[in-house]
Amino acid sequence: MKARILIVVLVVIALLPLFDLLHPGLPRGHDTPDHVARIANFYTSLSEGNLIPRWAGNLNWGYGHPILMFLYPFPSYIASLFHAIGFSFVDSTKLVFVVSFVVSMLAMYVFARAAWGAVPGFAAAILYGFAPYRFVDLYVRGAIGEHVAFIFPPLIFYGLLTLARNHQSKSGGVITALAMAGLLLSHNAIAIMVLPLIIGYTIYLYVFESKRSSRFLLLTTHYSLLGFVLSAFFWIPAFFEGKYTLRDIVTKGDFTDRFVPWQWFFISPWNYGGGQEFTKALGLPQWVSISAALILFFRTKVRFVRWFVGGALVCILVTLWLMTDGSKIVWNTVTLLQKFQFPWRLLTVTVILSSVVGAITVAYIPKRLRVFTVFCLLSVIVVSTVPMWRAPEYIVKPDAYYSDIYEGTTDTGESSPIWSIRFMEHRPLAQYEVIEGQGTILSGHRSSTRHEFVVSAATDVRILENTLYFPGWEVFVDGRPLDLVRDLIYQDPNYRGLMTFQTSAGDHRVVVRFGETKLRMAANLLSLGGLIILLFTVFFQRKKGRSL
Repeated sequence: MKARILIVVLVVIALLPLFDLLHPGLPRGHDTPDHVARIANFYTSLSEGNLIPRWAGNLNWGYGHPILMFLYPFPSYIASLFHAIGFSFVDSTKLVFVVSFVVSMLAMYVFARAAWGAVPGFAAAILYGFAPYRFVDLYVRGAIGEHVAFIFPPLIFYGLLTLARNHQSKSGGVITALAMAGLLLSHNAIAIMVLPLIIGYTIYLYVFESKRSSRFLLLTTHYSLLGFVLSAFFWIPAFFEGKYTLRDIVTKGDFTDRFVPWQWFFISPWNYGGGQEFTKALGLPQWVSISAALILFFRTKVRFVRWFVGGALVCILVTLWLMTDGSKIVWNTVTLLQKFQFPWRLLTVTVILSSVVGAITVAYIPKRLRVFTVFCLLSVIVVSTVPMWRAPEYIVKPDAYYSDIYEGTTDTGESSPIWSIRFMEHRPLAQYEVIEGQGTILSGHRSSTRHEFVVSAATDVRILENTLYFPGWEVFVDGRPLDLVRDLIYQDPNYRGLMTFQTSAGDHRVVVRFGETKLRMAANLLSLGGLIILLFTVFFQRKKGRSL
C-alpha cells in the first residue's frame, strides 16, 4: 500500500511541471517545430505501408531527405500512435514529452526501489525528473529524442539487478533487452554515453550481487546483445550508410566551442538562449546529494557501498571534466566523442548518476529521518525549478504547416546526401521536368517512396526527377530498371544530387521507388530474428511457469 501511495504521489508531482503544455500550440523550443515536421513525415510514410520509414518526402523544400534513416525512430513511432487515434501532430508531440517525462521518473523509482527501498526510490525519481537539464530538454531545446531516452537507463539497470539476484529470471532478461533496444532507438549519442555506465554497473553486480556468477555475465551479454539485435534495423544502416551523407563534414569541429566553464555547473542563469547560453547547472539538490554521497563514502565501512558510491563519484567527476575545455585533447584524440557534437550533452550522465547516489545516500540515513529528509529535498527541488516549468511562448500553426512541403531539412544539413548541396533553399518548379528534348509528363500516383508518371516524348528526352538521390532509389522505365551507373545520373553539377535519366521517343511509364538496400534488408532480418528469439523466451517462460 505504501508503495502504491508513493507512486500516485510521484505521478502527481511529475505532472506539475507539465501543465504549461496545456497552452494551445507548440512550445517554441530550439528544435521543437522540426521534430513535429519529422514526425509528420514519419507518420505519412508509415501510413503508406512502410513499417520502417526511412525517407521524408516533404522535407528539404520538397526534394525529400533521408533524415529518418539517421534520427532515432522510437519517439516518432509513439507520436504516430497518438496521431492515429486522433491527436494533431502538435499535440502528439507534446504527449510524447509528457508521457516520457512521467514514465522516466517511474522507471527510476522502480529501479532505485528494488535496489535500496521505496523512500530512496522516491528520492531518486525526484532528483531524476527535476534536474535543470531535464527542463532544458523539455522547454528550451525541445530535444524529444534525449527526453525519451531518459526512460531506459533505469530500466536497463533494473533488468540487470533482477538478473544478478535471480539468474533464472526471464523477466529481468526481457526487460534488459527491450530497454536496451529502446535506448538505441531513442537517441544515438545518448546510448553511447550511457553504455559505459551499463558496463560499470554490470561489473559491480557481478562482484557484489551475483556472487561472481559466470551465468550472470552470460545472461547479461545475451540479453544486452539481443537489445542491439532488436534495434539493428535502425542503427546498422544509420552507422554504415552515414558515409553517404555530409555528417562528418558538417559536424566536424562542432565540439570545439561548446565547452562549459566549471562554475556553470554550480551557478548558471536560466534562459532560453542557444547552446552556449542556457543553464548547465546540475541543480542545488543534486549537488547536495553528491556532497552527501562523498560523506557516505568516507564514513561507511560497508565495502560494496564504498565501491558503488566511489565509482559513481569518479564517473561524475570525469563527466564534468569532459565537458570543460581542459579535456579538449581527449576530444581531439577519441573521435567517438565528437559524435556527441556538444560536450554539455554529457549532462545526461550527471543526471543519472546524481539521482542514484542521492538514493543510496537516503538509504543510509536513519529510518526515522528518511521521510523528513525526502520532504526537505522535494521542497527545495520544487522551489528551485519552478521558474523552469514553462516555455518562452507557443507557436500556433495548422497541422498542414508540418505535414506539407517543409522549408528545411530539420537538421543542420548533416544528413543531406554527400553528392547534393546542404540545403535546397527553394521549392522545385515541378515534381518532374523535361530538361532536354521535346515531351510532356503526366503525373500519376505519388507517395513518399513511390512516384509514377507517364512520359510522352516527341524526341529522345532527358527527365529531371526533383528528388534527391540516396541509395535505395531506383528508376523503372516500362518495367525495366535503369542501371545506377550508366543510366541514372545524380551528380550532374547543374542538378546536384537530383536524379536525371533519358528515355527514347514515344510513350513510357516511369516508376521511381525507394526501397531497402541489401544492408538494410539484412538489418531488418536481424531485428526480425531478434524479435523471434525474444518471443520464444517469453513463451518458454510462461509455458515453464504453467508446468510448475
